[in-house]
Amino acid sequence: MAFPRAELDEMKQRWLDANVEAEKAGDWRPLADFYTEDATYGWNYGPEKDFMAVGRDEIREIALGQEMEGLEGWEYPYQAWVIDERTGDMIGLWRQVYSGAGNPVSGPIDVSTRADGSHYAVHGIGGSWFRYAGNFQFGWQRDFFDFGNVSALFLEMLTDQACSDGMLKRIEKSAPGNLPGWYPLGQSPVGLWDLP
Repeated sequence: MAFPRAELDEMKQRWLDANVEAEKAGDWRPLADFYTEDATYGWNYGPEKDFMAVGRDEIREIALGQEMEGLEGWEYPYQAWVIDERTGDMIGLWRQVYSGAGNPVSGPIDVSTRADGSHYAVHGIGGSWFRYAGNFQFGWQRDFFDFGNVSALFLEMLTDQACSDGMLKRIEKSAPGNLPGWYPLGQSPVGLWDLP
């Protein structure tokens, strides 16, 4: 289904503005209003696990709630977009940067940057592939990022005692790898590549 380019551009801007507000608040759950009731949102967690949220409520509580807990102080600045008005596909490319804003570290030193002054950030670029469904809502989203680089950065931050209490709790909670929405590879209720 084709969509007017101006509508897709407005959707992109609404999304970007709402993301900035979510980062400031350290609460991404309000972004669930950008999804249809039956939307799906998933990503891969390495060679053994996929994540999938099915429906707006799971997106709100699991994808934007549980999965973002402890990531207060992180920013995800979008770098570029590719938009296809013929299909409604929208791909946003972003970075993951720890600003530490509003998220103090309780270790012996309050740090949000490395000793050289650079921000802790995931090397490389991640992205979100959205399928626009009209009415300023997405019906489908899949994220992609380098899980190895994310893991390496979290380990570096642990070593440097640069993790907030919330981030430490997140790491501890997710270490067993069996949280709601986490499925053995290929066994999620909706496949990562199942398009609407």
